[in-house]
Amino acid sequence: MGCVLVARYPSSNPNAEQQQQQRPVILARGYSRELPGNTHAEANALTKARNLSPEQLSELLFSTTCASAGSGSSNNKYTTIDDVLKHTDVYTTLEPCSVRTSGLAPCADALVASKVSRCFIGVGEPDDFVQCEGAQKLKEAGCQVIWVKGLEEECLAAARRGRQE
Repeated sequence: MGCVLVARYPSSNPNAEQQQQQRPVILARGYSRELPGNTHAEANALTKARNLSPEQLSELLFSTTCASAGSGSSNNKYTTIDDVLKHTDVYTTLEPCSVRTSGLAPCADALVASKVSRCFIGVGEPDDFVQCEGAQKLKEAGCQVIWVKGLEEECLAAARRGRQE
């Protein structure tokens, strides 16, 4: 499975605000079992985003704003990943899990704790995987959940790839 975290962080530069406020920036990508352990795509993407240094985070978010406005990023040097995640959309192949049989924390809980604003989901967790309420957990926490229509078969095929029947 795959997950992409896309920040739409507002600019603090009033001259560039209109142009840059909604400029999407990919914070991190994650894939299932990419990192050690029985890890899921959302957890891996969040781990990568949280591992960004303050300098890397500023470079991702403000390099275009600073270059076009001709000013430094001093107003933004105290931006934290927790603040950025509040302005982040999650794009994920499969509904974030709400139960882990491996004992690891559920991805839906991690996304709720990160306070992401929106989650675009390709397909719901199939019943033969685990009983999942990830989308419901996100909604209850105030995260907007958007089901992407038309890609369900492809997303489900990707989810089943490599899974023992």
